[in-house]
Amino acid sequence: MSKMKLGRGLEAIMSPLTANQNNDAAEKIENISIDKIKPNRHQPRTIFNEEKLQELAESIKQNGLIEPIVVVRSVAPGEYELIAGERRLRASKLAGLTEIRAIIQEGASDKDKLDLALIENIQREDLNPIEEAKAYKKYSEEYKYTQEQISSIVKKNRSVIANTMRLLNLPENVQNMIIEGKISAGHGRMLASINDENKVQELVNQILNEGLTVRDVENKVSQTKGKVTRFVVTKQQDAEIVNLIDDLQRVYGTKIAITGNGKKGKIIFNYSNLEELERISNVLKR
Repeated sequence: MSKMKLGRGLEAIMSPLTANQNNDAAEKIENISIDKIKPNRHQPRTIFNEEKLQELAESIKQNGLIEPIVVVRSVAPGEYELIAGERRLRASKLAGLTEIRAIIQEGASDKDKLDLALIENIQREDLNPIEEAKAYKKYSEEYKYTQEQISSIVKKNRSVIANTMRLLNLPENVQNMIIEGKISAGHGRMLASINDENKVQELVNQILNEGLTVRDVENKVSQTKGKVTRFVVTKQQDAEIVNLIDDLQRVYGTKIAITGNGKKGKIIFNYSNLEELERISNVLKR
């Protein structure tokens, strides 16, 4: 049986399905009874907006299901497990459908199911930041993937992966505020760099009560950690240093500062826990 390759993405499994009609392993599109489809055990998304689901259901009633869902055969005869398209499946149920068009993907492993569920949600921007962070963590812990490998799957910069995963270092109540949209993921990334939970809660209260922007929080975090002396240089040199800092932050996936004067100084790497320190250390050793 065919195996899906790492990072193929939805565009690969949605490619023309009739390229080889004689190939038993080729994907097929069939109408499947909705009650025969089980949810994806590896679905990273846990929160579904009921209002948007109802809107999608109304669209399906009016126009039908334009894009089929993707399933794999279950071990139980005649049953299937969902790989991608849970919103479409839920909305189809709301629309009163008893059958749904589905691509039947042969030979999908558990990791393939997670890959495709995550890719679909990332491409559709359907995951909240905490769900996304938990999905990356699952890749890291369960499948032993590095951040570079995760980056290649979801087509995002490694620093984005690292900064998103750092949100899980926040207290649970702060994570819930991000899920609920009370504070942004940008606020969360700034807060995740603080080791003092009391200080985190203090800043959260200020964000909620005073409407602090992400930049405001960044400034307050910098004040907490101490002031950084900037280089005294020309505008051209200053621009070059800013670009250098950006490059270093992309490579090492963490906040970096440069201190000193025009002749000598220091490059400072920030980390929020021992795991992140070890990761930075491993990158430096390469």
